Amino acid sequence: MNIGQASKLSGVSAKMIRYYEQIGLIPQAVRSDAGYRHYSLPEVHSLRFIRRARDLGFSVEQISALLVLWRDRDRASADVKAMALSHAAGLKAKIAELQAMAQTLEHLADHCHGNHRPDCPILTDLAAPAAAAEQWSQAPNRAPRFGVGTPASSRHRAAKEALS
Repeated sequence: MNIGQASKLSGVSAKMIRYYEQIGLIPQAVRSDAGYRHYSLPEVHSLRFIRRARDLGFSVEQISALLVLWRDRDRASADVKAMALSHAAGLKAKIAELQAMAQTLEHLADHCHGNHRPDCPILTDLAAPAAAAEQWSQAPNRAPRFGVGTPASSRHRAAKEALS
């Protein structure tokens, strides 16, 4: 089948199929005498696998490792499970950080009068130097501050505190 048909069957755009070939995630397609790519059903199945893994947020590097595991019938399922649990933990950490970021923005918006005056704690916070921002985030009754100069560990700690 041609790239358009493979794209329809797999749910992966032709542009992404060409990209996956270019980076070596999938092997180069067999070419016709006229230079057209041809794909088999097993290749389309691999593309579906890649599409599903991308839908679950796996990186290209992680997908490459998953493809190796998927093709290796002698692999231990524990290896796959460990990858999945590690990825899920990373997603949960990102969710917590995003929730804390939203809380910070809501807190700043609550303290912005939103009137004709130029005073705006949102802009003041965005313009604050990193040291001042870190100090500001440690003040009592303040939402956590995220961004440049804020260590990831403190962001995650603040995110967890914000959720409890």
